[in-house]
Amino acid sequence: MPSILTIKNLSSAGTKAASRQFRCIATLNPHKDSFGGSTHRRDGSSGAAAALVLAGTAASTIAASFSSTTASGGRETALCEQPPSVTLRSFKTLPNVPVGGAYPFSPTHGVEIPGPAGIPSRAQQVSKLMKSNRETPYDVLVIGGGATGRCEISFNLLPYFSTLLRVSRLPGAGVALDAATRTGDDGSVALTVACIERGDFASETSSRSTKLIWAGIKYLASAAAAAISLNLITSPIKTVEDFYGEFKMVFNCHQERKFMMEKQKHLTNWVPIVCPFTEWREYSSSQCRGLLFSFFPILAPAVFKFYDGLSQFTCPPSFIMSKKKALELFPQLSQQDIKYCAVFYEGQHNDARTNLAIAMSAAEKGADIANYVEMTDGIFDEGGKVIGVRAVDRVSGEEFSIYAKNVIFAGGPFTDSLRQKEHRGNPLDMKPAVHGASGSHIVLPGYYAPSNMGLLDYNTSDGRFLFFLPWQGSVIVGTTDKKGPAETLPYPPEAEIQWMLKEVSKYLSKDLKVRRSDVLSAWRGWRPLAADPHAPPGGQVSRDHVISQNPETGVTAGGKWTTWREMAEDVLDKVLGDGHPKCNTLDTVLHGGEGYTERLSVVLIQKYGVLEDVAEHLVKTYGGRAWEVLEKARPTGNQWPRHGIPLAPHYPYIEAEVRFACSEYACTIEDILSRRTRLAFLNSQAAKEALPRIADIMAEELGWSRKVKKAQIDSAKAYLASYGGKIPLEEDDLLVRLPTYAEVMDVFDEVDQEKSGYLGIVQVKEIAKRLGRPLPDGEIRAIFDSMDTNRDGKIDAREFLEWFEAEETKEGIKSYFHQKTMEIFKEIDIKRTGYLDREEIKEATIRLGETFSDEKVDKIFAEMDINRDGKIQLNEFTKWMSESHDETGFRKLLSANLGLGGTGWLKQKSGGFLG
Repeated sequence: MPSILTIKNLSSAGTKAASRQFRCIATLNPHKDSFGGSTHRRDGSSGAAAALVLAGTAASTIAASFSSTTASGGRETALCEQPPSVTLRSFKTLPNVPVGGAYPFSPTHGVEIPGPAGIPSRAQQVSKLMKSNRETPYDVLVIGGGATGRCEISFNLLPYFSTLLRVSRLPGAGVALDAATRTGDDGSVALTVACIERGDFASETSSRSTKLIWAGIKYLASAAAAAISLNLITSPIKTVEDFYGEFKMVFNCHQERKFMMEKQKHLTNWVPIVCPFTEWREYSSSQCRGLLFSFFPILAPAVFKFYDGLSQFTCPPSFIMSKKKALELFPQLSQQDIKYCAVFYEGQHNDARTNLAIAMSAAEKGADIANYVEMTDGIFDEGGKVIGVRAVDRVSGEEFSIYAKNVIFAGGPFTDSLRQKEHRGNPLDMKPAVHGASGSHIVLPGYYAPSNMGLLDYNTSDGRFLFFLPWQGSVIVGTTDKKGPAETLPYPPEAEIQWMLKEVSKYLSKDLKVRRSDVLSAWRGWRPLAADPHAPPGGQVSRDHVISQNPETGVTAGGKWTTWREMAEDVLDKVLGDGHPKCNTLDTVLHGGEGYTERLSVVLIQKYGVLEDVAEHLVKTYGGRAWEVLEKARPTGNQWPRHGIPLAPHYPYIEAEVRFACSEYACTIEDILSRRTRLAFLNSQAAKEALPRIADIMAEELGWSRKVKKAQIDSAKAYLASYGGKIPLEEDDLLVRLPTYAEVMDVFDEVDQEKSGYLGIVQVKEIAKRLGRPLPDGEIRAIFDSMDTNRDGKIDAREFLEWFEAEETKEGIKSYFHQKTMEIFKEIDIKRTGYLDREEIKEATIRLGETFSDEKVDKIFAEMDINRDGKIQLNEFTKWMSESHDETGFRKLLSANLGLGGTGWLKQKSGGFLG
């Protein structure tokens, strides 16, 4: 499929078709969950999140409807024709396979390389999966290879029916490891295990945490505050039960944190966290905090000692510091107003590496586990019983079947939509099992904090916790839960970035100016909060994992990073039933633990001649496997260091890690930039600069053709563009002007082809279908119900307009236009340099059926080139697209032919085009 801009001399019909095609794909971008299901039904709350998808659709409809006109002056009827199935991505999608991930890739057909010592290669794993048959099914098949994900399990209790177990935030890789290490009474391996992941391990939620293995001080404080509130008088039984539940969760977190810190020392470290107090009594705007909270500055030392005791004092002891001592150890703190500081300890880790270590450990213990293998469908027997899945290897393109007695889906915060496929009753009766909550993060230079001490703001302006932590040589600033619909791409709203900068500046010295330009990278991750779909109305979501029996379909649960092992154990105990094989994960040391010692870095320096920071990084990332990494290191050609060619200046990552990552199942450049190293998370610009060399090494290791290598580079660039950086993206400075009543009526009339004066559920379903994204009946019903406010079974123009005015609809529209601008930029950037030049702009006018003079092109270029450096960056292009004036007509030409509309109905403060 040629891209839209390759269509020359567009006729009226061609313009109409091209505009519609571009609009459909960008608006209803098929980000899929691990099961090929939609990620757009984010939380199940009356379909609001699913409706957000349709909001972008409606935005495109309005934009096109009020800008594109026929020769007779009439409006195009964009919804009257079925749009062809197309993709605008650089990679072709696999035939008949749902697109997985934000930037899918074509089969690379690379060469097979050996796995790490004692572990099968990825190709061997896929080969074993392909040999699965119905006569000898796996005991357990896990779909999803993360460490925090939502899960749904089908397991067979009787020969003629199957049951469904759904688990929010279930660790897919953790379940595979638990199952692979279970033993019978005689000590023999008890289960055969398979695990497939449609993307890379930890490619979603599991790699976007605050990097803490924390035991839940926030939940302990909130539970205690609630326990002595008025609720203890009005609802004593429920208050005590809630307190016990929260306390039990915190206690379990302490035990699991103890397991990670003592058993997995090669992956973890303790970090002291400072709580500065500027008042002896605190006041909070949060309604969740009671009287006890106001005395926290006085009670903090005792609270933290009690917190230490929950882990049997196995953590470093909490302590207090005077103002003088605090400024000595944390010189970046403000010298004013501090009364004293309390310090407590939490665990810290590299979340993506921990997830990979779990997956590699499962492989080492005998599980057949592979990434980039995607489930495409379920396999049912004649009685409708689930007996396996159809899958495709996204690297080779081969399709095959995997048979299993128990099929476990563990896929992240996007998967309530999967339940629509498995639900056997009325979709309207299905209650949500998961609610999304995001945590935004920014990365600042390391000089913002000591290298060995963090900070906690427990009383931010909106009541959330804000962590300020040293990590990997930089400083992470991150928030706790903020409810909202989940998204696949990591970029956080600019408002969140500004909020974090403002909040953290409260405690830092005035001499240390907190600047927006110091933000090296920014991202956010979503974690699902478990909700019991079978609980009474009004039941709360949980940050613990809960297990609730569904009499018809199974179980629902949820949890957090710290308790990944406990979650996996509990779920498998439930699946396997009474007399289940013994769980051995408490005695399991993860991949890299063997051969690890605290002095290993010194040994590596002496043998290989690597820099000290490189050796320390390798040991804390790979543990005892650091030997294998350095065996792949090539000489630097210098006297010192002798080995360890760097990937990026000022970071300890070396080229040998890329080669070793390929043996640990890395398949894409983005795998290396985001998870095998953490460059994209630490410094998005440094990641972009390292990209070409990483591409060269991977092409050499995996045998990529030039075509595959180019496609991989394009895909990685596109993904890196979704991380924040020094320069804010413009989308959050834009304000939405809602459509006028007349505009809404025009769209309403266009959809209401029967001219009945209202829309029914059939029309809403048809909108989604014609715009290239049919939705399940349950989601369509949820969208319809969110519009039908008077519950009369039909939607009139007033309700349609009110729906447009909803905050979630605005967010969908804003996201649509921002994504569209990025797509246009990429279409013009035919040289794939990451910026635009004069030649590319002139070429774009030709491909759009116009030929602008050199003088006119120079004028366009001058308008765009804000910093006068002779090239147009994405942020400059975005700003230009938002301007109100358009003397050359190029903006209108772009927008009309690419689905944005020639005049637009979203306004900036000055009345610009893009909103």
